[in-house]
Amino acid sequence: MMPNKDEGIVSPAHAYAGELATPAKRLRASWQRSEEYGVSTEVVDPMWAGSAGTDSLFFECGQEVLTALSSTLANEPLSLMLTDANGLLLNRFSGDTSLLRALDKVHLAPGFAFSEREAGTNGMGLALADRIPTLVRAEEHYSASLRTYTCAAVPVFDPVSGLLEGSVNITTWSRSSPQLLLALAESAAGNTSALMLARSQGRKGKPGPKGGVFSVQRGKLEPAAGTVRQLSSGWTNALDQAADALAAGRVVATVGEQGAGRATVLAQALRQIQPGSRIISAAVPAPRDVDAWLSLWTPELAKPATAVIVENVDLLPAWAAQELHAQAQRAIQSLPLSNSGRAPTPVWAVTAARHDGIPQPLSGLVDTVVSVPALRERGEDVLPLARYAARQTRLREINFTAAAERALNAHSWPDNIDELFTVIHAAAVQTDTIDISHLPAYLLGKSSWQLSRIESVERDEIVRCLSKPGVTVSGAAAELGISRATIYRRMARLGITIPK
Repeated sequence: MMPNKDEGIVSPAHAYAGELATPAKRLRASWQRSEEYGVSTEVVDPMWAGSAGTDSLFFECGQEVLTALSSTLANEPLSLMLTDANGLLLNRFSGDTSLLRALDKVHLAPGFAFSEREAGTNGMGLALADRIPTLVRAEEHYSASLRTYTCAAVPVFDPVSGLLEGSVNITTWSRSSPQLLLALAESAAGNTSALMLARSQGRKGKPGPKGGVFSVQRGKLEPAAGTVRQLSSGWTNALDQAADALAAGRVVATVGEQGAGRATVLAQALRQIQPGSRIISAAVPAPRDVDAWLSLWTPELAKPATAVIVENVDLLPAWAAQELHAQAQRAIQSLPLSNSGRAPTPVWAVTAARHDGIPQPLSGLVDTVVSVPALRERGEDVLPLARYAARQTRLREINFTAAAERALNAHSWPDNIDELFTVIHAAAVQTDTIDISHLPAYLLGKSSWQLSRIESVERDEIVRCLSKPGVTVSGAAAELGISRATIYRRMARLGITIPK
């Protein structure tokens, strides 16, 4: 059971509501999850996981940032820590020996896992669960043995892939002032992410989720997808599986890479089995916007002839997954009985990278999991989708040269259909016939390593010259002011191949 105010503990329901720190709603949800996990309210007993891996870019950069920060805070009663995405402590810095001895007694040391599941409500566990900067004051910890401390933690995401890498955590005594603790942790996390990007060998940062809600009314095309009927067996098999499961009243999760068409499979399947229904597609936003996002669309769950797709549900904060589960249960209870007397269920589905990434309790509602192959695994879909994207851009047929088709087929499309549509849209607005000169230079460079910024500029200039109609390699070399032998060497080094 949760400690209450009569026992000298402030309930999360009353914890600094309205302040800029952790909202009371998140604390209540975290305490509820801690109770369901069976965490002790008296003594924290985290799992020992042994020596943690220290060969990641996140650890390298986080270690460097915290080392520098700890040198400026050597006389402060603070402990600086890194955790991985599962809450495993990777390192610890502090110049306060009494604080270090106290932290050892509660196992807050490298090698121990302090996820919410292992240690109940705590700063780093809640920051990782809800994917948002978090301050947990002394009395707000679920376990009494942690109420000597106040903790601030900030999740760190890979700036290129967007994946959660871990957290930066700062812990101090409960009697210390926590006002600047979270700001300090946010600064350290931001510096870690910036250093990771700087050392990512020229890769570009990935913007975070913005979210959005849109509806597809009767007779309109599915969002971002296209009703392209003649596609590969990998696509049609996924579509058939989703349609059969949804027709049987099951909750479906489509899983696979971002941009592979997970939401489109669901939308087209829903359109097949319920041609007249409304489809609401809700894309998970940044964690700070989730509360407003939920209030905007969840009332639609209980409306008749409406289907809901929740995109990227694995990015939901833990408290929001609980709230969405509760909303779905209330929607089921509010729906009228059918003519047969059976209780209908809301038609809804979700998308995620992996099934095991769907947070509880939502994962328990999923009846059927459908894998959607990445675009590189169904290469025969590239040209049909490209022609569709070009037609949607100009509202008429757009031609492709054979060289452009070969370049499109040869690319691996790491960002899947989203990347293909972006490339084709940019090309189609320029011309009625798409050639390699209208495609981005990186499609024609096949180097096996990430290029530096200077190498990328060099590659783009060579491709620009070689892509001009009728230009020979010798002519491109002359325009660039280099010899024919030099341009061949640079083409080989940068992996540039120009389809004939």
